[in-house]
Amino acid sequence: MLELLRRLWEVENLSPHGICLLWRPELIWTHVVSDSLIAFAYFSIPVGLAYFVSHRRDVVFGWIFWSFAVFITACGATHLMAIWTLWVPDYGLEAAVKLLTGMASIGTAVALWVLMPKALTLPSPTQLRQANEALEARIRERDAALAALEAANAERQRAEEALRQSQKMEAIGQLTGGVAHDFNNLLNVVLLNLDRVERGLPAESPLRKRLGDAMKGAERAATMTHKLLAFARCQPLSPVSTDVNAQIASFAEFLRGTIGSRIRIETDLAPDLPRVNIDPNQLENAILNLAVNARDAMPEGGTLTLATRLLPGGEGLTVEVSDTGSGMTPEVEARAFEPFFTTKPLGEGTGLGLSQVFGFAQQSGGNATFVRGDRPGTTVHLSFPAQGSAANRPAPTRPVPVVEPGVPPPLLPPVVVAG
Repeated sequence: MLELLRRLWEVENLSPHGICLLWRPELIWTHVVSDSLIAFAYFSIPVGLAYFVSHRRDVVFGWIFWSFAVFITACGATHLMAIWTLWVPDYGLEAAVKLLTGMASIGTAVALWVLMPKALTLPSPTQLRQANEALEARIRERDAALAALEAANAERQRAEEALRQSQKMEAIGQLTGGVAHDFNNLLNVVLLNLDRVERGLPAESPLRKRLGDAMKGAERAATMTHKLLAFARCQPLSPVSTDVNAQIASFAEFLRGTIGSRIRIETDLAPDLPRVNIDPNQLENAILNLAVNARDAMPEGGTLTLATRLLPGGEGLTVEVSDTGSGMTPEVEARAFEPFFTTKPLGEGTGLGLSQVFGFAQQSGGNATFVRGDRPGTTVHLSFPAQGSAANRPAPTRPVPVVEPGVPPPLLPPVVVAG
């Protein structure tokens, strides 16, 4: 074996490869230039592979790139040896380099074929694109589902809040109705006795002025009781078949002189509305209360719009009262229909106007709601069922307590205006 290796490296009896080319310069330098270019290309490729693998450690099967780098480097070395042996007959060294290159090539080829089944399972660009599109579709479906869930949760929260508000208003109404009835009976007794005392006094008695002041105070308290009964849906109504458009058209002229010249009144009355079974005087009273509130919200002037709309399905109509004032915050709007709630300074409002409107609408089988829109100001909808509709049933009222015999009810003004 040693003798074989010794003989492999002997160069004494060998001639360089240039002799075979007869030392012709054109042949010698053609081989030198071509082998140099091939060697340079072979040596640059492993550098590029090494740079790629070192910067992309996430690449699957990165070791195969190193295998190719070793194989290509050995191939480049064989071309350098071809240049060297043109002048130096180191054919043993050239054989060793070629042997190393052959081993590297065999190893790379075997590794490549072993890796081939796994490489074929890798997704193609088309498959990756399709997978990305499918993933994006699933993400869009998920986002749509999340949006629908959020909308459902928001709707559920609004429904729960509306239920809580309805329950609160019902509880307040029950309490208010009971207190108002009892207070009304007490006022009847007070007014009756004041009337008897006044009739028993001489005409020149100085007590008559004091009795008159007491009776005025009792009558104002009776007016407040009337408003509380309206909110509690216990006020006596006289519902008749009413053409709401005609009622509003005639009442608008009265409003022009009531709310002042700074406020412009506009009407937008939908045609062919069904008749409704309501108390027309209380409808005017409700619109007047809303108009007064609108006037207070527009101290520099503005527009008050009275409109009517047909409810979906023709089951009723809506009276819309809107202004261009400062509007309400959500917190104020949530409590606006509560009795005695007011944002006005002390002594400038009782806080019973909107509660009376709410009670009238409820007692007439309808409802009163605030509507939010893009335009500024406040919009209130009074909805009423059409005459003869199943929904047009009187709201349940609490029985009015029996007043003592002989006690007349307090004098209540036909139209009540409250802040």
